[in-house]
Amino acid sequence: MTETADDLSAPLGQDKPRRKRRLRLPFTAMQALAVLLGLFLLTFAGFAIFNKDPLGGEPMTRIAISEKGADKAADEKPAAGQDSKQASKQDGKHDSQEAPKQAAPGEQKTVTMIDGSTGARHDVVIGEDAGDKAGAPSAPPPVMAGINPKLLEKSRYGMIPVVADGLKPFNVYAADADRAKAAKMPVVAIVIGGLGVGAAKTADAIMRLPAAVTLAFTPYGTDPGKLAERARAQRHEIFLQIPMEPYDFPDNDPGPQTLLTSLSADQNMDRLYWHFSRMQGYAGITNFMGARFVATEPAMQPIIREAAKRGLGFFDDGSSPRSIAAQAAANQAMPFGKGDIAIDVVPTPTEIDRALNKLESAARERGAAVGTASALPVSIERIGAWTKTLGDRGILLVPLTTAMLKSKSS
Repeated sequence: MTETADDLSAPLGQDKPRRKRRLRLPFTAMQALAVLLGLFLLTFAGFAIFNKDPLGGEPMTRIAISEKGADKAADEKPAAGQDSKQASKQDGKHDSQEAPKQAAPGEQKTVTMIDGSTGARHDVVIGEDAGDKAGAPSAPPPVMAGINPKLLEKSRYGMIPVVADGLKPFNVYAADADRAKAAKMPVVAIVIGGLGVGAAKTADAIMRLPAAVTLAFTPYGTDPGKLAERARAQRHEIFLQIPMEPYDFPDNDPGPQTLLTSLSADQNMDRLYWHFSRMQGYAGITNFMGARFVATEPAMQPIIREAAKRGLGFFDDGSSPRSIAAQAAANQAMPFGKGDIAIDVVPTPTEIDRALNKLESAARERGAAVGTASALPVSIERIGAWTKTLGDRGILLVPLTTAMLKSKSS
């Protein structure tokens, strides 16, 4: 190869071609990934802090709400007038501002009920279409077997109790008892509450306890009337539990359509009719929770007055020392009873047996005593065993209505 003069005069090393410079990023791929991850975490934290979701972090499930039942209910009673419409608007306003939204008539809603003493959770479906999903009749519930049709009155939610031809539900649906014998010896009554939610525990109470034990049903569940009908077929007397406002509401919520001290008398009456319609054949009603409500005279008086007008008795479970139910019932000449001993506050065999012994002692001292319990397996087992030997000790087990009448006459 021939070299030129220019080639000989060029500086050494300048004859190599220059490399093209690569574009270098100011960060590595790992650094970019770390930045993206940091931005994601920052966004998530901001959402959690500033999002106004009261259930943030809680397990959630989405359910379908059906409103066709509400339309049907409105069609059945168009003559409710402006007053009823205004009451409904006020009711809705209260629920949205001061309490968790409760199921309106005709809605379908899944509710998790938490037992305050045991922490047990029960998911129940409430509303007009609930029965369809469970294979049971849809709301309004059908009339139960063995029910006197004269003692029923149609409401916008279904059939509710009424006095007719001098007959009262308290007397007609009271369980059979030897009242002449009860008048001469100490008697005890036991009320098992919280039934209708959880078919298994309800069936245990119905089948394993003596017929003289009174069973109290909540208005919830897919078909509480069917279980109540089964209880009556086994000669159990039944009472209807009415959810009422406790002091720590809404942190402790009895359930949809709870009677509240903040609602008007008309609004609470509408909710009471909803509860009344869930089943038939009950001799009376009792509070489900409700320590605040039963202690608030302006709220409680109309409920007692309405129940008395419909021929029902009232049983106060005894959980609220400030309850005005006894005086309100006396003013209406209404059959009344009150719980003396809560049997399974501590749900162990030893403590339940101790509570039953106290109940027996109270019956000897006063002539009549009433114990309350839930349908826990241990409660059913210990109560069942205790009742088998009760007669041998000179104590008569009677339905709640018999104990109520004896207390009134003594």
